[in-house]
Amino acid sequence: MTAQPNATRVAKAPPQARPRHRRVRASLSEGARAERRLGWLLCAPAVVVMLAVTAYPIGYAVWLSLQRYDLRFPAARQFVGLANYATVLGNHLWWTALGVTLFITVVSVAVELVLGMGLALIMRWALVGRGAVRTAILVPYGIVTVVAAYSWQYAWTPGTGYLAGLLPSGSAPLTRQWPAIFIVIGAEIWKTTPFMALLLLAGLSLVSEDLLKAARVDGASGWQRFTQIMLPLMKPAILVALLFRTLDAFRIFDNIFILTAGANNTRSVSILGYDNLFTALNLGIGSTISVLVFVAVAIIAFVFVKGFGSAAPGQEVDRR
Repeated sequence: MTAQPNATRVAKAPPQARPRHRRVRASLSEGARAERRLGWLLCAPAVVVMLAVTAYPIGYAVWLSLQRYDLRFPAARQFVGLANYATVLGNHLWWTALGVTLFITVVSVAVELVLGMGLALIMRWALVGRGAVRTAILVPYGIVTVVAAYSWQYAWTPGTGYLAGLLPSGSAPLTRQWPAIFIVIGAEIWKTTPFMALLLLAGLSLVSEDLLKAARVDGASGWQRFTQIMLPLMKPAILVALLFRTLDAFRIFDNIFILTAGANNTRSVSILGYDNLFTALNLGIGSTISVLVFVAVAIIAFVFVKGFGSAAPGQEVDRR
């Protein structure tokens, strides 16, 4: 009986001997480290060029955003700190433009994802004339955005446009806010859906035909094969497509500039920055808007990468 406490004491494993449930990364071999160093050396020239091209403009824009600087009155230039940011963020024009930009971005990207997936499936499994089908689908993306925007403007011009003829006589949708915004969204969807489809088509190459055939043999329906096999395997391509298109749509400029020039509360944040920089010649406020757009784009990219990081190409998933 007296030996029981000692037995209990001996049976307990010392703290350092207990298994630790921690993620342990395997140490890289010398060859792997040399390969990584080589990769950084090969990337270094491109990184240096990118920093030289982008770092100075971004830094100068931030510096201008901290000043009251109107080109019409250059002698009145003055450092005002964050006053320009308070002016922009306290003005309803910024929030109206931001709301319009977010609405166009969300609606256009969502529709493009659905249509792009459908077009990608058609391009992948077209039974007849696959090359002709792919060429026809990609034609809108090959047209310059400004040219495409002018064609949409002509189509909705009363008296001359073929689409305006579908509306009651005298109606001019480009002169009203919401009809004009939906026309801008339509032009965006028509122009950039092929780009989305092209990226998703690349993602379809990740889906094994043998896997789909095995699922079909097991009795899986077409919808089950699409949602439970194809979509999970296409996550990296879907992430890339959504990220690229969201960033591009948030910076929309060409279509709005040609179709409405930002009239009737159809300005995007890029149009608002353009108006202040090149029309009002207010470098301080214009640079402030540019910096805010840059910050918003960075936040969008961060949210996408963090939210879907495990699906991003090249991301390693740690396993216990």
